[in-house]
Amino acid sequence: MKIGIYGGSFNPPHLGHQNAAVEAAEKCALDKLLLIPAGIPPHKVMEQGSPANEHRLAMTRLMGGQAALQSGVEVEVLDLEMAREGKSYTVDTLRALRRQYPNDELLLFMGTDMFFSFESWCAPEEIAELAKIVAFYRNESDSAAAFAAQAEKLRARFGGSFEAFALDRVIEVSSTALRAGMASGASEAMLEPQVYGYILREHLYGTNLDLKRLTVQQLRPIALSYLKAKRCAHVLGTAATAVKLAEKYGADVHRAEVAGLLHDCTKKLSMPEQLALCEKYGIALDALEKKALKLLHAKTGAALARDVFGVDDEIYNAILWHTTGKPDMTVLEKVIYLADFIEPTRDFPGVDALRRTVWEDLDRGLLMGLEMTVEEMEEMGNPIHVNTLAARDYLKGKTNEGKAGSGQQL
Repeated sequence: MKIGIYGGSFNPPHLGHQNAAVEAAEKCALDKLLLIPAGIPPHKVMEQGSPANEHRLAMTRLMGGQAALQSGVEVEVLDLEMAREGKSYTVDTLRALRRQYPNDELLLFMGTDMFFSFESWCAPEEIAELAKIVAFYRNESDSAAAFAAQAEKLRARFGGSFEAFALDRVIEVSSTALRAGMASGASEAMLEPQVYGYILREHLYGTNLDLKRLTVQQLRPIALSYLKAKRCAHVLGTAATAVKLAEKYGADVHRAEVAGLLHDCTKKLSMPEQLALCEKYGIALDALEKKALKLLHAKTGAALARDVFGVDDEIYNAILWHTTGKPDMTVLEKVIYLADFIEPTRDFPGVDALRRTVWEDLDRGLLMGLEMTVEEMEEMGNPIHVNTLAARDYLKGKTNEGKAGSGQQL
């Protein structure tokens, strides 16, 4: 494998880091990219008030997820420098990685300052033996000559492989200025929405939003910060579809959008994490829910939405029932259940027919969706939750009553 290594303080990880990671992964034809936040950087002092390591690690993982999505390259975020005591020397990191990947090609990525100060690093000769050195610079003609000369100088002194190339999509970002502009909102444009949302939700860098009094615009990036990168499009699509369905069928549009944004806020959690939230919030589980991970996120998500964001009972219940459904659902509950089912990124056999039916008649669409779920579970040999069966039977009963009342033969 060809493995890229990209380290830094990531305080915070911003679009400059992200664009460089994506373009370098593409140009170097990487099989894998490792992002490694520094524990104690040897070349700089972490600014006072900087987030704890756990926050920088979490933000880097959010950025890494987007980088993987954009590049198509596997991205892994490692905490090995944070877990190691003392300063984060690159040579120690490379020794550990070489043990882990003894037969793979390692490429150490670095920017301008690091490349031109390489001779002053700890054990530069060994670094040059352990990995190929790849430096980035902006696509400017006056940089190419200087980088080429430095690469030749380093090759002559240390041996090994030193190369430099231009990145077309590099964005120059001052992390100091970025941190200074965070509280005012001036830095939002230079951050991946998930990263910015995480900063707001954890009150980092002087931000201090009241999470129980957010506008939808403020909530959107925070909601995304709970998700895996590949799920963001689904959640945004669900929220947008919920708004349109609410407008058509008379549900509260604001509540529909909020519920759509938060409906999967605990989806990425593992079974132990889900069960821990159930214990925290006093959520009772039936026998099927105790072993079916897919069912838990609706309950834990509703509880988290109420606890953290102060959502009202209507939004809470719309999130709570969006996976199984239940008999006699409110319009908002139906809207969220179906928006989750038919949003634009959904692609499964029958989805177009389901979409047409939903836009023609909400209840017929809901019944069709429930029946599709029951059929899928039966085909897979999976148990079906009692609430899903009850919701289907309730709607079938209403349909039969309607036909009988209109004089139609059953």
